[in-house]
Amino acid sequence: MPNIVLASASPSRKRLLDAAGISARVVVSNVDEDAAIYETMTPKEMVVALAIVKAHTVRELISEPSIIIACDSTFEFEGKSLGKPLTPEVASARARLLSGKTGWLHTGHCVIDTERGVEISDIASTQVTFSTMSEAEITDYVASGEPLNVAGGFTLDGLSSAFIERIDGEYTNVIGLSIPLLRAMTSQLGYSWPDLKKNLIGARS
Repeated sequence: MPNIVLASASPSRKRLLDAAGISARVVVSNVDEDAAIYETMTPKEMVVALAIVKAHTVRELISEPSIIIACDSTFEFEGKSLGKPLTPEVASARARLLSGKTGWLHTGHCVIDTERGVEISDIASTQVTFSTMSEAEITDYVASGEPLNVAGGFTLDGLSSAFIERIDGEYTNVIGLSIPLLRAMTSQLGYSWPDLKKNLIGARS
């Protein structure tokens, strides 16, 4: 049974796998997510393309037989991709823009089985509706630093959970990795979920 490699520096994605009983080794791809080529793509096309590039980049960095899991997320609002704000100014403007509004969180997934030389890619999309936020709430939230490095400037498993009024769709996808979709993808590659977990639980000891 191959090892599991998570091609992501995201602590949230690692926590999701841990909570599902899967202990993966983290290998960061360091792919440039802001390259000009991605600006010509739709939000859905972009996250799938980046997930594939991340997976293949990590494939070149490892030598042992592995199942590589790579993801990329963005928040689509009014047809535009809202990535990581990176600065407090952008994060504040983003919060005001989304306050009381609804958009879509898209996560592209790519899984490569290096042992058999096969791969599969897919996307999960979840509708997210925000409560109306006051200026005091926006100022306080941005000051926490949390929104700067997360897609859309919010995260369901953090401080901004107080401002997410409703989600329609798979909730782990909003955190950055759809566990149900991952199960379906690894099943298509011929792995049973219980055996996948047993293999990794055994690898921890």
